[in-house]
Amino acid sequence: MAWFRRRRQSVPAGRDRYANRADIEHLEEFVRSRRGVEAFIEPRTTVTDTTVLLVAHDGEWTRRRIDGPEGARRFAHRLAIPIYDIALMGYPKRMRDYNERRKRATG
Repeated sequence: MAWFRRRRQSVPAGRDRYANRADIEHLEEFVRSRRGVEAFIEPRTTVTDTTVLLVAHDGEWTRRRIDGPEGARRFAHRLAIPIYDIALMGYPKRMRDYNERRKRATG
């Protein structure tokens, strides 16, 4: 007799969810609709899986989950955009400048 039943989890404990088609489509649309886009791999944390950060020429940015670092590299190579490791490169200055401009415009 089982005293408890294990629930099947669709995502690992402590994580939000894996990348899905909507995530990939959002990233693809960002690349298609902006110029000078570069990709940055953000490592997995205890809360989220690996994400890819896309930063356009003017600093506008977006991020979505991706299927691991290799998935991020495949995505960038397929779209012919440069890809970097955020842990090695840090966040680009143009992204920080963009955030500051938006903060001043709304405040």
